[in-house]
Amino acid sequence: MKLTFSTSIQAADSERRIISGKIMEYGATGQTSVGPVIFERGSISIPSAAKVKLLAQHEPNNPIGRAQSFTSEGDFLYGTFKISNSSKGTDYLTLAAEDLISGLSVGVEVEASLPKDGYLLVTAAKLVEVSLVETPAFENAIVTKVAASESETENENPSTEKESEAPVETTPEAVTPEVVPAPVVEAARLTTAVPYNALDSQRVRHGITSSGSLLRHKILAAQGNEESKLWITAADDFSSAGLGFTPTQYLRDIVSTQGNFGRPAMECVNKQTLPASGMTINRPKFTTYPTVTVEAEGGAVSNTDAVSEYLTSTVSKYSGMQTISIELLERSDPGFFDAVTTELQNNYNKVTETALIAFLTAQGTQASAQAATSNGIVAFIKESAPAAYLATSYFAKNYLAGSSQWGLLLGALDTTDRPIYSASNPMNSGGNVAPTSVRGNVLGLDLYVSRNVVSTTIDESAFVIVPEAISVFESPTAYMSVNVVANLQVQVALYGYIAFMANVGAGVRRFNLT
Repeated sequence: MKLTFSTSIQAADSERRIISGKIMEYGATGQTSVGPVIFERGSISIPSAAKVKLLAQHEPNNPIGRAQSFTSEGDFLYGTFKISNSSKGTDYLTLAAEDLISGLSVGVEVEASLPKDGYLLVTAAKLVEVSLVETPAFENAIVTKVAASESETENENPSTEKESEAPVETTPEAVTPEVVPAPVVEAARLTTAVPYNALDSQRVRHGITSSGSLLRHKILAAQGNEESKLWITAADDFSSAGLGFTPTQYLRDIVSTQGNFGRPAMECVNKQTLPASGMTINRPKFTTYPTVTVEAEGGAVSNTDAVSEYLTSTVSKYSGMQTISIELLERSDPGFFDAVTTELQNNYNKVTETALIAFLTAQGTQASAQAATSNGIVAFIKESAPAAYLATSYFAKNYLAGSSQWGLLLGALDTTDRPIYSASNPMNSGGNVAPTSVRGNVLGLDLYVSRNVVSTTIDESAFVIVPEAISVFESPTAYMSVNVVANLQVQVALYGYIAFMANVGAGVRRFNLT
């Protein structure tokens, strides 16, 4: 689990290019990337100081210095850092000296922790990096000395410092408690927001780091918050460069049964980007092909004109909406916004996948009737793969199945009662199907298991699919809109555009139960 949190710089010496400060207070509550956290005294182990870089704004590719020493005193952990003699380092040193960006934010890897009532108690963690940021997380971390300009030296009269300044030592001391490591769990990282970038005045630095924070600031922007409007504009600029905000995060305390493994059926067909305009898609398709024949010397040349027609597909909108009261909006934990966007996205996935399966059923070709047995599945594939190839000139590659057929494959046995699909390297293995994965292999076809295919072994409980036979045109993202209504409620909508096209319907073969 990666946590980031911040404190204030205690001292900045521009002449020697040194920044010092309190980087941790044990026993105090800090707002981190996963919420309120308290660190047990001595819980942070520190590697060699020379290995710890000072970053700008937690950006791994933006180092501005390196640690010189770390010391512990009482409940406090201090750090001293040498700033790089580069233009970038000078810019950040100036901002620190002018008290514009004056926080030290620490990133640690949690090795052992205990959930408490309202906070997380960390009992063991490893220091990963330290960053220069704008806002400290701990209220009692204050700036005690800042060199105002490069003309100030280390001989400045110490009596001008605040009486509350904690002493900063330079003797390295690493406190490494003996702990039993807990499994490392990846979590979202908090990046302290700065309303501008001192090194690039043309690009606004924003604090939108997840789908939930994107939604929150869209709502605030719709209500007239000027800072959120600026951040939304900056986020849109960044997402156009490929970063994007796809609502796919899951909250650890939220239970959802809508679907956790995306859209398996969508993986079985040809996916294309929806054209930027229009609600109808037309694609030409040959219905008559020019011919080539063998003729005797001087014989007439065959003349068959090619004839084509258009395949037509209609673009459909898939959307959902959540209405949020002003009370819920203002009194909710930020995790609420992640929960809303996650569940809207989950339901969008479910509905669009169900629509595709209905399209495969309507456009596909029904295979010969087979029994709901392992032999029946073998016979179904044996017939359907060559038939799909003959109809399309492409190979069938995917086997889309419902949960009942999945169970049938898991339990399939040979004549000596050995598993055919689920054992480890069995003799004459027919493929690989596992109860812990919706992906596998059946007789050389890639297996995809979907909860949205019928859950009993009946007609259309499985499909043999040539990917090129079906095209799905989908908008690049599911868009989010916010509307503030008269009673101060906020309506949040998620929507996207999709069109299905059957290029060759015979390239999809539907299971037919005897």
